[in-house]
Order: sequence, then C-alpha cells, then structure tokens
Amino acid sequence: MFMGIVVLTMKASVIEMFLVLLATGIHSNKDMTKKIKRPKLAVPQINCDVKAGKIINPEFVVKCPAGCQDPKYHVYGTDIYASYSSVCGAAIHSGVLDNSGGKILVRKVAGQSGYKGSYSNGVQSLSLPRWRESFIVSEGKPQKGVTYPSALTYSSTKSPPAKTGEATKAYQKPPVPETTAQPVTLMQVTGAPATEATHTSLPKPSPSTGSTTSSLRPQPVGHRSWELGRWSPSSPTSSHNSSHASPGFVPKEELSTQSLDPVSQGDANCKVDLSFLIDGSSSIGKRRFRIQKQFLADVAQALDIGPGGPLMGVIQYGDNPAAQFNLRTHMNSQDLKTAIEKITQRGGLSNAGRAISYMTKNFFSKANGNRGSAPNVAVVIVDGWPTDKVEEPSRFARESGINIFFITVEGATENEKQYMTEPNFLNKAVCRTNGFYSLSVQSWFSLHKTVQPLLKRVCDTDRLACSKTCWNSADIGFVIDGSSSVGTGNFRTVLQFVANISKAFEISETDTRIGVVQYTYEQRLEFGFDDYTTKSDILNAINRVGYWSGGTSTGAAINYALEQLFKKSKPNKRKLMILITDGRSYDDVRIPAMVAHHKGVITYAIGVAWAAQDELEVIATHPASDHSFFVDEFDNLHRFVPKVIQNICTEFNSQPRN
Repeated sequence: MFMGIVVLTMKASVIEMFLVLLATGIHSNKDMTKKIKRPKLAVPQINCDVKAGKIINPEFVVKCPAGCQDPKYHVYGTDIYASYSSVCGAAIHSGVLDNSGGKILVRKVAGQSGYKGSYSNGVQSLSLPRWRESFIVSEGKPQKGVTYPSALTYSSTKSPPAKTGEATKAYQKPPVPETTAQPVTLMQVTGAPATEATHTSLPKPSPSTGSTTSSLRPQPVGHRSWELGRWSPSSPTSSHNSSHASPGFVPKEELSTQSLDPVSQGDANCKVDLSFLIDGSSSIGKRRFRIQKQFLADVAQALDIGPGGPLMGVIQYGDNPAAQFNLRTHMNSQDLKTAIEKITQRGGLSNAGRAISYMTKNFFSKANGNRGSAPNVAVVIVDGWPTDKVEEPSRFARESGINIFFITVEGATENEKQYMTEPNFLNKAVCRTNGFYSLSVQSWFSLHKTVQPLLKRVCDTDRLACSKTCWNSADIGFVIDGSSSVGTGNFRTVLQFVANISKAFEISETDTRIGVVQYTYEQRLEFGFDDYTTKSDILNAINRVGYWSGGTSTGAAINYALEQLFKKSKPNKRKLMILITDGRSYDDVRIPAMVAHHKGVITYAIGVAWAAQDELEVIATHPASDHSFFVDEFDNLHRFVPKVIQNICTEFNSQPRN
C-alpha cells in the first residue's frame, strides 16, 4: 500500500515536470517564430572604389563608407551611370548619399548610347561613349516582396568573396543556362540581334597566375555577345592597370564605341526640346500610372528622338517634383522607352504648380541638354485637377520662353469643382483658350488616342507662340540714312545706337533676328535676317558697316527694305522696321509707308537734327506718338535706346492673349 502511494507520487512529479518543460518549449518556440518572421536584412558593405560592373547581381542593397566624394573615384554619366563608375561615387553625385556614406539601392539597366558628365553634389562626373551596361541609384529602402542578396557576386578576382584564379576560370566559358543566368538579360542592349555574335575579337589569353593583371578582364555570363560584337578589346600584350591611368582615363578595352545599328539623328521637322510633367500622386493609382507610362512610351515611339530632332525628358510630381531624366540622357527612342518603363510612382498630392516652377528654374538649362536652337515645350499631365495653383507658375514659364500644353484626364464634374484649389485652372494656365494648348480626355483608357493630336501640335513650331516674348519673337530691320549730311563720325554714332538696341534681344535662328539696310539715293543690303544667328556675330557685322555718303531717298529705301529684307521674314515673327534719318526725303514717303503698314511691318521712325517731323509721323506706325522720336543732335541718340525698347515691349505685351 505504502509502495503504491510512493509510485503514484513519483509519476505525478514526472508528469508535472513534463508539462513544465512542454510549456517552456512552447514559449521558446513562439519566441523563435517571432524571430523568424522578422529577419534582419544583412547589408553587404563595399569600398568607395568598387564599380557596378564588377558586381554580377542585377539589383542589390549595399552600404557605402564615408569619404567616397574623392575625385579619384570616377563617375561616368548623370542620373543613369555607366557600370564603369564607382557605385558610391555615383550615389553621392545623384544626391542619394552625402560624403558620410550609408545604404543605397542599386539597379542595373541597359547600356546607353552615351553618358554626359556634370557637376553635382560635390562630384564631377565624366562623359563616356556608348557602354554595355548602366545602373541607377536610389535610397536604400528595400521594396516589399523583393529579396536582396546578403553577399554580392563579383566578376573580378580582386573581390573578397572570390579566391585567386577562380573568378577568371568561372567566366571563361559560359555554363549551361539556368536560373543564375537570368540577371544577365538586364545587361544586354534591347533589341540586339543574335547575329552580333558573328563579329570577331582578339583571342583571350589562357588562364594563368598573371591573368588577374591582364587588360582582358573577365566578364559575367551572358556578356560574350558584347565581347564578340561591340566590345573589341585591344591586344593581350597591352596593359591598362589602374595604377597607370591618369584621372578620368578609361582603358580602351573598357570603351564601347562600335555601334551595331545606324544612329538616327532624329526628325529635323520636329526639332523641339520636350519635357513631360507626369502625375505621380497617390490618387492616380498604380493601374492608371502604368497607363500614363505607356502613353509616354507611345510618344517616344512616335517621335524620332535624336540630336538633330526632338529630345525628351521627364519630370514626375507628387508632393514635390523630381527629374526622372533630362534632355540629353537618352538620344534615341528605344533608350527612352526603356527608361520610361523603369519609372516608379512617387505618391503624395498633385502639386502641378510646384512642378512647373521646378521645371522653369531647373530643367531647360544648357547642362541638362537645352540646345537653344530648338523651342522649349512642356506637356503637363493632370489626373482630375491640381492640388495647388498653376496660373502664376505657368505665366512665369511662358515668359521664360516655354510653351506649355496641358492634358487633363477625367476632369472635375460640376459637383467636384467646389473642391478645386483653383477653379478654371486650365484657361489660366495656357496662353490661348482656343483649345490648341489644352486637351481634355474623358477616361485614362482613352489617353492613347491623344498621341497623334498632341505631337501634331508640339511639332508645329510655327504655331508655338506661347513662348514668345518681346525679346525673342521679332525680325528687326534697321534702315539707316548714309547720306552726305550725316558724316563719318555721326554715322559711327548711329551704328552704336543700332548695336545698343540689338544687345537687348535674344538672338538666334529661332529667336530675334537682325538685318540692316543702308541708303542714300541708292540702297544696299548690309546683311539679312539669315546671315548671322548669334549676338556676337550681329554686333561684329554692325561694326563692319561702312559709311556710304550721298543723297536721301527714304521712300525708295522703305520699298527696298520690304522687298530685300522683310520679304524673307518668317510668318511667326513680328516684323519691326527701325528707320533712322537726319533730313527730309528727296522722294515721297507716304505710299511706301502705307505699303509697310499694310504688310504688317511695325515701323519706328527716328529723326535727328534736320529730319522733318511731319515725315516721321507719316512713316511711323499708328499711334505716331509711340513710334516716332526726334533728337536734336547725334550725340543724344543713345538716350532714346531705353525708350524705343520699352515701347517695343509695351506694344507686344498689350496684344490680346486669346
């Protein structure tokens, strides 16, 4: 009996201990489960001198050390960088990092037809010809559902993970295609034909202990078509060790200068510098944002992008705007389409006004590819309506020489208009309310139908009047009295007056143009509107005009200027004639003046000394008080320069907008 009680008591103790251990195990297992659910991302660290081309992984997060702003870490390109660039140096140049280092996300993209250097954030990047592979850098925030490598795969024997000789051996012969070869497709040029592999290249040296210093650097799997096609390395005997390279030097074998396809210069009939401001706000949603990107791709396909035709850049806006790429980033339609596909949505509000201000101040600069000889055009796409005001930013953009088009998709209904920040914003934003500069689309699914109507307007450069100012929109013809009464010294004073007025205007083949006629009894075309297209050339040409001497036939001079000068004026230009004389004409001026007015030539008459004021008023465009001036002597002529310019601009700005 006693023994039985002891046994039962022991069994109970064992069971109790088992239950305690089981409970402890359950709690421990729960803690382990929690830990498994929240794995900590192991971020590999790289040195400042590591180039993107040395890393095989197509997308990865890395940590850069401090001090990578040093110019010895070379960077090639702007926004999109050649894979021969320092990864961390490119991150600083792009503004993702500062010199203190940190985490970044790197994504490989297709090679570009060219890379333009620029100075940004304390780093001077360099230019580079066509390259086999590119990469872009963004903040080191892992995307949901994407697994990033905790250790990087390198293509060079210098890389820490690889043992000496292994890397060279691994990439001399491509393995059987399997899952590890998939990332290679990101490194190949879009649309590259398979026949490229028939090109020849110099043979590779056999593997040896010295192969790590050879100029023939091993390439990743899938790059053989590059080696055999566009990339033809130099002789195996040549050495381009980095220790011998001067700053900014790129070894010959690293450059890709052989083009497979003929490079298009672009459609010369549509030579515009074009910026798209796309809506990346949260309200648009992912699906409609994809439709918007497809619209951009359709535009890129329809345009023949090239240095001699249209160039295109993209700004995305939400709370704040950001340039996705500028005008000179992509020089052909295929590269442009590839870049558009890579754009990710920013989210936030729909601050189109802020984006227009950003575009006006930053986008159309020479550093970003603005050519000066092509009209600047901006197309703003808005989902519904903007969340800020666009009237003032749009006006400032137009006054800065930018033609603004608006595409509104699924605009506000009558009930929704009460929520708009700026009612009737569209008519306030564009310079003409006749529908030329605005397109309304009822549904995002109909957006593709506006590609051709939009491009027909954008490419019609003769009708791009919204970027016209008094400084860049005229053909100005000076008609100068060279009669004997003027004299050599006073004639030079007249030429200085002509030069001072010309200096105030923006002169180019697409902006204001200058021509000069000198007259006595006879007439002479000193130079026409097409002869000189820069301000310095115009000023030099004015300075070279020689004094003629003779009689004063002003009426005949006006007729001559109409035929020889203004007959060659462009249809979209304002025609301004500025006539300077010091006496009464020997012939009649009334009929020639009436013909000039009838042909739309705005005439300013400036008389000096013995000029007849009644003739000046007949010659001048109505009202004569705004278009005729009299000065008592040549030395006081310079005082009228500001007044003439002011009247030209006042008249221009008083013209109706609609």
